[in-house]
Amino acid sequence: MAMARIDGRKLDHKALEHWRILAVKRVIEDGERPSAVMDSLGLCRTSIYPWLREFQDGGWAALAERIASGPEPRLTEAQRQQVRKWIIGKDPRQHGFDFGLWTRRIVQELILKRFGVEFCLTSVGKLLASLDITPQKPLRRAYERDPLAVERWRKEVYPRLRKRAKKRGAVIFFLDEAGFQSDPRLGRSYGLKGQTPVVACSGQRQSINVISAVNASGAFWSATYTGRLNAESFLGFLKDFLGSQRTKVFLVVDGHPAHKAKLIQKYVAGLKGGLELHFLPPYAPDLNPDEFVWNYMKSTGVSKKPLKKNESLRERVEQDLRTIHADSRLVASFFLAESVAYTND
Repeated sequence: MAMARIDGRKLDHKALEHWRILAVKRVIEDGERPSAVMDSLGLCRTSIYPWLREFQDGGWAALAERIASGPEPRLTEAQRQQVRKWIIGKDPRQHGFDFGLWTRRIVQELILKRFGVEFCLTSVGKLLASLDITPQKPLRRAYERDPLAVERWRKEVYPRLRKRAKKRGAVIFFLDEAGFQSDPRLGRSYGLKGQTPVVACSGQRQSINVISAVNASGAFWSATYTGRLNAESFLGFLKDFLGSQRTKVFLVVDGHPAHKAKLIQKYVAGLKGGLELHFLPPYAPDLNPDEFVWNYMKSTGVSKKPLKKNESLRERVEQDLRTIHADSRLVASFFLAESVAYTND
Protein backbone atom coordinates (compact mmCIF):
# COMPACT_ATOMS: atom_id res chain seq x y z
CA MET A 1 0.00 0.00 0.00
CA ALA A 2 1.49 3.33 -1.10
CA MET A 3 2.27 5.89 1.59
CA ALA A 4 0.12 9.01 1.55
CA ARG A 5 2.01 11.94 0.05
CA ILE A 6 3.10 14.86 2.26
CA ASP A 7 2.65 18.37 0.90
CA GLY A 8 6.06 19.95 1.46
CA ARG A 9 4.56 23.41 1.11
CA LYS A 10 2.77 22.92 4.44
CA LEU A 11 5.95 22.07 6.35
CA ASP A 12 7.73 24.74 8.36
CA HIS A 13 11.25 25.77 7.36
CA LYS A 14 13.03 23.68 10.00
CA ALA A 15 11.09 20.52 9.15
CA LEU A 16 11.75 20.97 5.45
CA GLU A 17 15.48 21.48 6.11
CA HIS A 18 15.53 18.19 8.05
CA TRP A 19 13.83 16.31 5.18
CA ARG A 20 16.21 17.78 2.58
CA ILE A 21 19.35 16.75 4.49
CA LEU A 22 17.96 13.31 5.37
CA ALA A 23 16.95 12.56 1.79
CA VAL A 24 20.24 13.71 0.26
CA LYS A 25 22.30 11.77 2.86
CA ARG A 26 20.48 8.56 2.01
CA VAL A 27 21.28 9.06 -1.67
CA ILE A 28 24.87 10.33 -1.34
CA GLU A 29 26.09 8.32 1.65
CA ASP A 30 23.89 5.20 1.60
CA GLY A 31 23.57 4.87 -2.17
CA GLU A 32 19.79 4.59 -2.24
CA ARG A 33 17.85 5.48 -5.35
CA PRO A 34 16.29 8.97 -5.20
CA SER A 35 12.84 7.68 -6.12
CA ALA A 36 12.94 5.03 -3.38
CA VAL A 37 14.03 7.59 -0.76
CA MET A 38 11.25 10.01 -1.62
CA ASP A 39 8.67 7.25 -1.78
CA SER A 40 9.63 6.05 1.70
CA LEU A 41 9.42 9.60 3.07
CA GLY A 42 6.05 10.24 1.44
CA LEU A 43 7.34 13.24 -0.50
CA CYS A 44 7.01 14.13 -4.17
CA ARG A 45 9.63 12.13 -6.17
CA THR A 46 10.86 15.04 -8.28
CA SER A 47 11.57 17.33 -5.29
CA ILE A 48 14.86 15.58 -4.49
CA TYR A 49 16.60 16.41 -7.76
CA PRO A 50 16.90 20.19 -7.11
CA TRP A 51 18.20 19.29 -3.63
CA LEU A 52 20.88 17.06 -5.12
CA ARG A 53 21.96 19.82 -7.53
CA GLU A 54 22.11 22.34 -4.68
CA PHE A 55 24.26 19.92 -2.68
CA GLN A 56 26.64 19.44 -5.60
CA ASP A 57 26.98 23.22 -6.03
CA GLY A 58 27.18 24.32 -2.38
CA GLY A 59 27.52 21.30 -0.10
CA TRP A 60 25.46 20.70 3.02
CA ALA A 61 25.15 24.44 3.72
CA ALA A 62 23.09 24.79 0.54
CA LEU A 63 20.39 22.59 2.12
CA ALA A 64 20.05 24.73 5.25
CA GLU A 65 16.86 26.60 6.19
CA ARG A 66 16.05 29.44 3.81
CA ILE A 67 13.40 32.10 4.33
CA ALA A 68 12.45 34.24 1.36
CA SER A 69 13.37 37.86 1.94
CA GLY A 70 10.33 39.13 0.08
CA PRO A 71 10.22 42.06 -2.31
CA GLU A 72 12.61 44.96 -1.88
CA PRO A 73 11.02 47.65 0.35
CA ARG A 74 9.88 50.63 -1.68
CA LEU A 75 10.76 53.06 1.12
CA THR A 76 13.85 53.09 3.26
CA GLU A 77 13.44 52.89 7.03
CA ALA A 78 14.28 56.59 7.26
CA GLN A 79 11.53 57.38 4.74
CA ARG A 80 9.05 55.19 6.62
CA GLN A 81 9.75 57.08 9.83
CA GLN A 82 9.40 60.37 7.95
CA VAL A 83 5.87 59.33 6.90
CA ARG A 84 5.13 58.68 10.58
CA LYS A 85 6.39 62.15 11.53
CA TRP A 86 4.18 63.74 8.87
CA ILE A 87 1.07 62.30 10.49
CA ILE A 88 1.65 62.13 14.24
CA GLY A 89 0.57 65.38 15.89
CA LYS A 90 -0.09 67.16 12.59
CA ASP A 91 -2.87 67.42 10.03
CA PRO A 92 -2.74 67.54 6.19
CA ARG A 93 -3.28 71.31 6.09
CA GLN A 94 0.22 71.74 7.50
CA HIS A 95 1.52 69.98 4.37
CA GLY A 96 -0.40 72.13 1.89
CA PHE A 97 -3.66 70.18 1.61
CA ASP A 98 -7.11 71.75 2.02
CA PHE A 99 -8.58 68.84 4.02
CA GLY A 100 -7.95 68.53 7.76
CA LEU A 101 -8.26 64.74 8.13
CA TRP A 102 -5.71 62.13 7.09
CA THR A 103 -6.79 59.68 4.38
CA ARG A 104 -4.86 57.00 2.51
CA ARG A 105 -5.16 59.04 -0.66
CA ILE A 106 -3.56 62.11 0.94
CA VAL A 107 -0.70 59.97 2.27
CA GLN A 108 -0.38 58.41 -1.20
CA GLU A 109 -0.08 61.86 -2.81
CA LEU A 110 2.40 63.07 -0.19
CA ILE A 111 4.67 60.03 -0.67
CA LEU A 112 4.63 60.53 -4.44
CA LYS A 113 5.32 64.26 -4.08
CA ARG A 114 8.13 63.98 -1.53
CA PHE A 115 9.78 60.67 -2.43
CA GLY A 116 8.73 60.10 -6.04
CA VAL A 117 7.42 56.63 -5.10
CA GLU A 118 3.98 55.53 -6.29
CA PHE A 119 1.89 53.42 -3.88
CA CYS A 120 -1.56 51.91 -4.39
CA LEU A 121 -4.12 52.65 -1.65
CA THR A 122 -3.90 49.10 -0.27
CA SER A 123 -0.13 49.43 0.12
CA VAL A 124 -0.57 52.79 1.86
CA GLY A 125 -2.91 51.12 4.35
CA LYS A 126 -0.38 48.36 5.04
CA LEU A 127 2.40 50.93 5.44
CA LEU A 128 0.39 52.90 7.99
CA ALA A 129 -0.54 49.75 9.90
CA SER A 130 3.15 48.76 10.09
CA LEU A 131 3.82 52.19 11.64
CA ASP A 132 1.07 51.64 14.30
CA ILE A 133 -1.10 54.30 12.65
CA THR A 134 -4.77 53.29 12.59
CA PRO A 135 -8.07 54.94 11.52
CA GLN A 136 -9.53 56.87 14.47
CA LYS A 137 -12.26 59.40 15.13
CA PRO A 138 -10.47 62.66 16.04
CA LEU A 139 -11.38 64.96 18.92
CA ARG A 140 -12.29 68.57 18.17
CA ARG A 141 -9.94 71.25 19.47
CA ALA A 142 -10.65 74.98 19.17
CA TYR A 143 -8.02 77.21 17.59
CA GLU A 144 -8.42 79.50 20.61
CA ARG A 145 -7.36 76.76 23.03
CA ASP A 146 -4.15 77.57 24.92
CA PRO A 147 -2.06 74.39 25.30
CA LEU A 148 0.20 76.07 27.89
CA ALA A 149 -2.81 76.99 30.05
CA VAL A 150 -4.12 73.44 29.78
CA GLU A 151 -0.77 71.99 30.81
CA ARG A 152 -0.49 74.48 33.66
CA TRP A 153 -3.94 73.46 34.90
CA ARG A 154 -2.95 69.79 34.90
CA LYS A 155 0.44 70.13 36.54
CA GLU A 156 0.13 73.22 38.74
CA VAL A 157 -3.34 74.69 39.24
CA TYR A 158 -5.35 71.55 39.96
CA PRO A 159 -2.73 69.91 42.24
CA ARG A 160 -2.57 73.18 44.20
CA LEU A 161 -6.37 73.35 44.35
CA ARG A 162 -6.57 69.77 45.57
CA LYS A 163 -4.01 70.49 48.29
CA ARG A 164 -5.97 73.56 49.47
CA ALA A 165 -9.22 71.60 49.50
CA LYS A 166 -7.69 68.91 51.69
CA LYS A 167 -6.25 71.50 54.07
CA ARG A 168 -9.57 73.34 54.43
CA GLY A 169 -11.74 70.23 54.59
CA ALA A 170 -13.49 71.03 51.30
CA VAL A 171 -14.62 68.74 48.50
CA ILE A 172 -13.98 69.42 44.81
CA PHE A 173 -16.86 69.12 42.35
CA PHE A 174 -16.83 69.68 38.60
CA LEU A 175 -20.01 71.20 37.13
CA ASP A 176 -21.28 71.40 33.56
CA GLU A 177 -24.46 71.78 31.51
CA ALA A 178 -25.73 70.00 28.41
CA GLY A 179 -28.80 69.85 26.18
CA PHE A 180 -30.73 66.82 24.90
CA GLN A 181 -33.10 66.64 21.92
CA SER A 182 -35.69 64.05 20.97
CA ASP A 183 -34.42 63.93 17.37
CA PRO A 184 -30.68 63.17 17.64
CA ARG A 185 -28.73 62.33 14.51
CA LEU A 186 -29.24 58.74 13.46
CA GLY A 187 -26.26 56.48 12.92
CA ARG A 188 -25.81 54.23 9.92
CA SER A 189 -28.13 51.35 9.04
CA TYR A 190 -28.33 48.73 6.29
CA GLY A 191 -30.81 48.80 3.43
CA LEU A 192 -31.29 47.87 -0.21
CA LYS A 193 -28.93 49.72 -2.52
CA GLY A 194 -30.54 52.85 -3.89
CA GLN A 195 -33.38 52.80 -1.34
CA THR A 196 -32.76 54.88 1.79
CA PRO A 197 -34.09 53.12 4.92
CA VAL A 198 -36.79 54.90 6.93
CA VAL A 199 -36.93 54.90 10.74
CA ALA A 200 -40.32 55.70 12.28
CA CYS A 201 -40.14 58.22 15.14
CA SER A 202 -42.21 60.97 16.70
CA GLY A 203 -42.59 64.21 14.75
CA GLN A 204 -42.95 66.16 18.01
CA ARG A 205 -39.62 67.67 18.94
CA GLN A 206 -38.70 67.87 22.60
CA SER A 207 -35.65 69.33 24.27
CA ILE A 208 -34.41 69.42 27.84
CA ASN A 209 -31.33 70.85 29.49
CA VAL A 210 -29.38 69.27 32.34
CA ILE A 211 -26.92 70.64 34.87
CA SER A 212 -24.86 68.28 37.01
CA ALA A 213 -21.84 68.12 39.28
CA VAL A 214 -19.49 65.19 39.88
CA ASN A 215 -16.91 64.35 42.50
CA ALA A 216 -13.95 61.95 42.23
CA SER A 217 -15.30 59.99 45.19
CA GLY A 218 -18.45 59.14 43.20
CA ALA A 219 -20.83 61.84 44.45
CA PHE A 220 -23.33 63.11 41.87
CA TRP A 221 -25.90 65.92 41.75
CA SER A 222 -28.13 66.93 38.84
CA ALA A 223 -31.19 68.92 37.83
CA THR A 224 -33.17 69.32 34.60
CA TYR A 225 -34.49 72.59 33.24
CA THR A 226 -35.88 74.24 30.13
CA GLY A 227 -34.85 77.55 28.63
CA ARG A 228 -31.43 79.17 28.64
CA LEU A 229 -29.01 79.25 31.53
CA ASN A 230 -28.57 82.73 33.04
CA ALA A 231 -27.32 84.16 36.30
CA GLU A 232 -30.71 83.88 38.05
CA SER A 233 -31.26 80.24 37.10
CA PHE A 234 -27.66 79.33 37.90
CA LEU A 235 -28.06 80.92 41.33
CA GLY A 236 -31.06 78.69 41.96
CA PHE A 237 -29.07 75.63 40.95
CA LEU A 238 -26.18 76.61 43.23
CA LYS A 239 -28.51 76.94 46.21
CA ASP A 240 -30.09 73.55 45.47
CA PHE A 241 -26.68 71.92 44.99
CA LEU A 242 -25.20 73.38 48.20
CA GLY A 243 -28.28 72.20 50.10
CA SER A 244 -27.13 68.63 49.39
CA GLN A 245 -23.62 69.24 50.76
CA ARG A 246 -22.39 69.24 54.36
CA THR A 247 -18.88 70.60 53.82
CA LYS A 248 -17.18 73.46 52.01
CA VAL A 249 -17.22 73.09 48.24
CA PHE A 250 -14.66 74.04 45.62
CA LEU A 251 -16.69 74.06 42.39
CA VAL A 252 -14.82 73.86 39.07
CA VAL A 253 -16.74 75.37 36.14
CA ASP A 254 -16.11 76.65 32.63
CA GLY A 255 -16.23 80.27 31.50
CA HIS A 256 -20.00 80.48 30.78
CA PRO A 257 -21.18 84.08 31.37
CA ALA A 258 -23.71 82.87 33.97
CA HIS A 259 -20.86 81.40 36.03
CA LYS A 260 -19.06 84.76 36.16
CA ALA A 261 -22.04 87.06 36.65
CA LYS A 262 -21.91 89.71 39.40
CA LEU A 263 -24.99 88.16 41.00
CA ILE A 264 -23.07 84.89 41.43
CA GLN A 265 -19.94 86.65 42.68
CA LYS A 266 -22.01 88.43 45.32
CA TYR A 267 -23.67 85.20 46.41
CA VAL A 268 -20.34 83.34 46.68
CA ALA A 269 -18.80 86.21 48.69
CA GLY A 270 -21.75 86.09 51.09
CA LEU A 271 -21.05 82.43 51.89
CA LYS A 272 -17.70 83.47 53.45
CA GLY A 273 -15.66 80.53 52.14
CA GLY A 274 -18.46 77.99 52.07
CA LEU A 275 -18.20 77.93 48.28
CA GLU A 276 -15.36 78.76 45.92
CA LEU A 277 -15.67 78.89 42.13
CA HIS A 278 -12.62 77.88 40.10
CA PHE A 279 -12.47 78.21 36.32
CA LEU A 280 -11.09 75.80 33.77
CA PRO A 281 -8.88 77.12 30.94
CA PRO A 282 -10.93 78.42 27.98
CA TYR A 283 -11.91 75.92 25.28
CA ALA A 284 -10.85 72.90 27.33
CA PRO A 285 -14.02 70.83 27.92
CA ASP A 286 -11.90 67.66 27.95
CA LEU A 287 -10.56 68.72 31.37
CA ASN A 288 -14.04 68.48 32.89
CA PRO A 289 -14.99 64.94 34.03
CA ASP A 290 -18.65 66.01 33.97
CA GLU A 291 -18.40 65.93 30.16
CA PHE A 292 -18.22 62.15 30.44
CA VAL A 293 -21.67 62.17 32.02
CA TRP A 294 -23.06 63.55 28.76
CA ASN A 295 -20.94 61.18 26.67
CA TYR A 296 -22.24 58.26 28.69
CA MET A 297 -25.88 59.33 28.42
CA LYS A 298 -25.71 60.10 24.71
CA SER A 299 -23.93 56.86 23.81
CA THR A 300 -25.44 54.27 26.18
CA GLY A 301 -28.40 55.85 28.00
CA VAL A 302 -32.10 55.35 27.31
CA SER A 303 -32.33 59.02 26.37
CA LYS A 304 -30.55 58.26 23.08
CA LYS A 305 -33.31 55.92 21.86
CA PRO A 306 -36.11 57.30 19.65
CA LEU A 307 -39.14 58.33 21.66
CA LYS A 308 -42.34 56.36 21.38
CA LYS A 309 -45.71 58.04 20.95
CA ASN A 310 -46.55 60.34 23.89
CA GLU A 311 -43.24 59.57 25.65
CA SER A 312 -41.48 62.32 27.59
CA LEU A 313 -37.85 63.15 26.89
CA ARG A 314 -37.52 64.63 30.37
CA GLU A 315 -38.52 61.31 31.93
CA ARG A 316 -35.98 59.48 29.77
CA VAL A 317 -33.19 61.88 30.74
CA GLU A 318 -34.09 61.80 34.42
CA GLN A 319 -34.08 58.00 34.32
CA ASP A 320 -30.50 58.11 33.04
CA LEU A 321 -29.56 60.60 35.74
CA ARG A 322 -30.98 58.33 38.43
CA THR A 323 -28.97 55.44 37.04
CA ILE A 324 -25.76 57.47 37.22
CA HIS A 325 -26.58 58.76 40.70
CA ALA A 326 -26.96 55.20 41.97
CA ASP A 327 -23.58 54.07 40.60
CA SER A 328 -20.78 55.86 42.46
CA ARG A 329 -18.17 53.64 40.82
CA LEU A 330 -19.35 54.80 37.39
CA VAL A 331 -19.10 58.45 38.46
CA ALA A 332 -15.62 57.92 39.89
CA SER A 333 -14.53 56.27 36.63
CA PHE A 334 -15.17 59.55 34.76
CA PHE A 335 -12.17 60.98 36.65
CA LEU A 336 -9.89 58.19 35.46
CA ALA A 337 -10.38 58.79 31.73
CA GLU A 338 -7.09 59.29 29.89
CA SER A 339 -7.90 62.87 28.83
CA VAL A 340 -8.71 63.88 32.44
CA ALA A 341 -6.77 61.55 34.77
CA TYR A 342 -7.68 63.28 38.05
CA THR A 343 -6.83 61.40 41.22
CA ASN A 344 -9.35 60.76 43.97
CA ASP A 345 -10.02 63.69 46.24
